[in-house]
Amino acid sequence: MQTETICNEKFRPLSKGEKQIFIVDDDESICRALKTLMATYGFAVRTFLSAEEFFSAIPNNVSGCLILDILLPGLEGFEAQERLLKSGSNRPVIMMTGNKNNGFRERALKSGVAGFLQKPFHDQELILLINQAMQMNRKMNQFDEDLKRGERRVTVGSMSFS
Repeated sequence: MQTETICNEKFRPLSKGEKQIFIVDDDESICRALKTLMATYGFAVRTFLSAEEFFSAIPNNVSGCLILDILLPGLEGFEAQERLLKSGSNRPVIMMTGNKNNGFRERALKSGVAGFLQKPFHDQELILLINQAMQMNRKMNQFDEDLKRGERRVTVGSMSFS
């Protein structure tokens, strides 16, 4: 069955410089198209047809960018985003939907996602959002590490913190 080869690949460690993308969409053709697109840009890609599949396969500490459809069977996109936040994950999330509900964009951005795309979208929009999200995530992770080592001072107004 095609779904098994698309959505149940074995997880493998990334080689140096490789960027990991996780795609969760219940439309197999979207998974296939995005996987092909991402591979042409040098991304390692895993696809899943449900949020539950994603959560059962990918440990919270595995880095990468999650591209998450909003309208999914079972655990839908907003619930999945909430679960990620509650778990302490700092994995960047880009939400997407084909639904024309104008409130989805605002709700997605308020939920803390790195970006939002309305389907259909241009390939370059997605690539730009992924690169921005991953770059911001690297900077935040580096900042957190520096703080843990006491190498950064944060200044807020007239107060400084180490």
